[in-house]
Amino acid sequence: MPTLTSLLQQIEDYLQYHKKANLTVSQSTVGWQLDHSLLVIIGIVNQLEQSNPENYQWRPNWKRTYIQLRNSIPRGRAKAPKLVRPIETASLDDLQSKLATAKEKTALLQSLPANSYFTHPYFGDLNLKSAIWFLKLHTNHHLKIVNDILNKG
Repeated sequence: MPTLTSLLQQIEDYLQYHKKANLTVSQSTVGWQLDHSLLVIIGIVNQLEQSNPENYQWRPNWKRTYIQLRNSIPRGRAKAPKLVRPIETASLDDLQSKLATAKEKTALLQSLPANSYFTHPYFGDLNLKSAIWFLKLHTNHHLKIVNDILNKG
């Protein structure tokens, strides 16, 4: 799987197409997909930074295990939590600003304790290593949708 840095580069490359849509692929635009991905990255890193590593406890979770084995997220099965669902169409400037923030945030990941964690709505608590795995998986999932929006139709 690509690194977070290379995925952020792909997001940057797709910014120019932020207004494109293809309703046969998704009800949302390329910009929405990119905005959502950036909000998730920023939000998860914020939670990792604010977490108390001493409170992390691994617990089995069959949904997480299933997705880890598949190493892909099925399309159209889950709805994004309101916190990371873009409310309005982001401008190119907004997206570029969020991209810069996401790059700064991902650079911080190396300095966080291994048991920094965030709580995923379906997978439960994910420590730093699992959080990075999820960030890559989730971002890659939305970049595939962006690619399909741009290439189908």
